[in-house]
Amino acid sequence: MSKILAINAGSSSLKWQLFEMPAEKVIAKGVAERIGQELGRIKVVANGRSDERKVVIPSHQEAVKMLLTSLTENKIITGFTEIVGVGHRVVAGGEIFHRSTLIDEKVIAQIESLAEYAPLHNPAEAAGIRAFMAALPGVPEVAVFDTSFHQTLPAVNYLYSIPYEYYKKFGARKYGAHGTSYRYVSQRTADLLQRPLTDLKMIVAHLGNGTSLDAIKDGKSFNTSMGFTPLAGVTMGTRSGDIDASLVAFLEEKMDLSTEQMIHILNTKSGLLGLSGVSSDMRDLLAHEGTDPQAKVTVEIFVDRIVQYIGSYVAQLSGLDVLVFTAGIGENESLIRSRICQALGYLGVKIDEAVNKTTRGTEQIISTPNSKVKVLVVPTNEELMIARDVVEYGEITSK
Repeated sequence: MSKILAINAGSSSLKWQLFEMPAEKVIAKGVAERIGQELGRIKVVANGRSDERKVVIPSHQEAVKMLLTSLTENKIITGFTEIVGVGHRVVAGGEIFHRSTLIDEKVIAQIESLAEYAPLHNPAEAAGIRAFMAALPGVPEVAVFDTSFHQTLPAVNYLYSIPYEYYKKFGARKYGAHGTSYRYVSQRTADLLQRPLTDLKMIVAHLGNGTSLDAIKDGKSFNTSMGFTPLAGVTMGTRSGDIDASLVAFLEEKMDLSTEQMIHILNTKSGLLGLSGVSSDMRDLLAHEGTDPQAKVTVEIFVDRIVQYIGSYVAQLSGLDVLVFTAGIGENESLIRSRICQALGYLGVKIDEAVNKTTRGTEQIISTPNSKVKVLVVPTNEELMIARDVVEYGEITSK
């Protein structure tokens, strides 16, 4: 059996899971948070116990050292030689990376060169990769890209209606995100239905703080709601989703803001948070919608934008076989699932409300037997997808 680390590095955090492969068993998991801030936090969960402590974490390099030390201190491993591969989630792969890739210096340089497509993520992910390569020399490291799944989009769906030379010169196109999640969920759905993925017209709704939708045709990503960056698409926790570019310029002038400041507002102070003035958390909004009209309309907008995208994707797919809900809201908020499905009744979508209400974070078919569209809840597992890619692209063999 082989032990493989799946790493998800953010601008100030480093989440991880340690898998035993090929059994696909999670041995341990944890997180390092508030990296580079005054006081950080390290948490390790293993063997039914949770070890948590506050400590200064000056850099991603130090976070990696602390992670590896915690594995031995908590007797999760006896030595670093037990780790035979490391997989890294990387947000932006541009048009360079069409699949997961074994990492060398050239690949790291390419990841860093794509930082302008994901300035909050790619630099941190590259730093994490370098730190692991230094700490575990000779161990295969594999980059798993959020954008690679969407490299199958046809030009009609990835090009913007702007001068074509901007695409040729600057790579100005739709790249999408959540690709690793879509890869896992779409294949798992096909397995649950015991049908080939290539036979299904499928829409996956990844509903979380970051929300996106993906239309899957012939087993491939056909269209997706996020765009050049994850800011585009539907209303999200703190992101605006689609917005008229002229309105952005109008607000910049009215408030005397730079474009950088305005983009920051659209990314961090908009969406559910900006609309409601209450919270970016759907649980809070659902708790307040009975007494707060603004919370109520915010939830309605969230549902409406998702329904709009689903409707357009059904038209592009010329029908729909399967609708799948995943991620935090999609897996746990039965009321949101119910409202979306009610709005899709014209497609013949029917769900069993009793089953829907009791489904939280588990795999479940929630549609009725006579529904024209199968509706499922399938929890995502990006970390497992990363571990699988390490085995495949890192050419890991069981020990």
